[in-house]
Amino acid sequence: MADLQDELHTTVEVGELDRPAAWPLSESLDTTETAPVTDAGAEPLERAHAFLATHPVADGYSGLPWALRHLPWFDLELGESAVDTDVPRMREGHVGALFWSLHLPEGLAGDRAIGATLEQLDLVKTVVHAHPQGLRMAYSAAQITDAHHCGRVAVMLGPAGADALGDSLGILRALHTLGLRVLTLSGVSWASEAGLTRFGEEVLREMNRLGMLADLSGTSNATIRRVFAVSKAPVLFTRSAARTLRPHPANLPDDVLVDLGTAKGLCLVPLTAEQTGPSARDVADHLDHVRALAGSECVGLSGTYDSGAAHPQDLADASCYPHLIAELLSRGWSESDLALLTWGNVQRVLHSADFTARAAQQRREPSTAKIAELDG
Repeated sequence: MADLQDELHTTVEVGELDRPAAWPLSESLDTTETAPVTDAGAEPLERAHAFLATHPVADGYSGLPWALRHLPWFDLELGESAVDTDVPRMREGHVGALFWSLHLPEGLAGDRAIGATLEQLDLVKTVVHAHPQGLRMAYSAAQITDAHHCGRVAVMLGPAGADALGDSLGILRALHTLGLRVLTLSGVSWASEAGLTRFGEEVLREMNRLGMLADLSGTSNATIRRVFAVSKAPVLFTRSAARTLRPHPANLPDDVLVDLGTAKGLCLVPLTAEQTGPSARDVADHLDHVRALAGSECVGLSGTYDSGAAHPQDLADASCYPHLIAELLSRGWSESDLALLTWGNVQRVLHSADFTARAAQQRREPSTAKIAELDG
């Protein structure tokens, strides 16, 4: 992931970029030595709540937009039992930021996929506007922190599916202007089992120029390898755990986790029974494994709530993050590593993407490439 990413990683401390409101100005999140914020003698769940009050969760994937589409009426600030995620439960779970997926059901393609993605995007903005006391749109790491300072849950747009582009870099730029920040590189001719085509590589370079992050969960190994080689910005796996522990196709083999650590990307481990197991202990096993192979700066959390997936009984909805943090505290995770897991790593990746985009915009004009020219 090359020179620009390395420069950012070596010259800027993660904690110096942004802090939640409760962090002292002198405290750095990166950490070899983060000042303790919990009472070591307290019960694990009590310690978890105290920790998360200072270091909230940046949740990397929510299926809420599609779930809300099918409800005749809802109030997320009052509470909504028909979904897994609402403002009261996010406050109870100490969720400070949430990525809202624009993924579509299978079978939508072409113009239908473009139109449905735009409808999803419009729905998200409408929902956030209708819940101003609990939610706020955010388009950057700094805006996420600002929302948290104001007592709101920051909502970021993405991931969306690559078929939302209609093979057009102009549509990619339009979606970025509308707020999309993460795109999943799968399900299209230019990002398939065979890997990235020449046009696919051009899409990735344009994403780097815009500051849009590539999501590789569910993509082919050939695509993963080529994205690692081409991208100048960090990449995400928004819903991937450890394949060694659970052989799900979206989970990552050990060699990819090692390479992800070298590339300083981010694996967001899903809280789903199918991918990680039936309990918080199983999820913690995956977090341990990813941290051991990729490093503490390359692991995060993906609730994957309201996506249709089943969840561990003790992690049933967005209020349950303290149970997972309590499990990790009981395993000896340092508060430094936990602060990276819950908040700091997402901030780092977003900042890195912005840094890469600013540098790329100085040397590269918007691409006018056409798929027929490069792949025809």
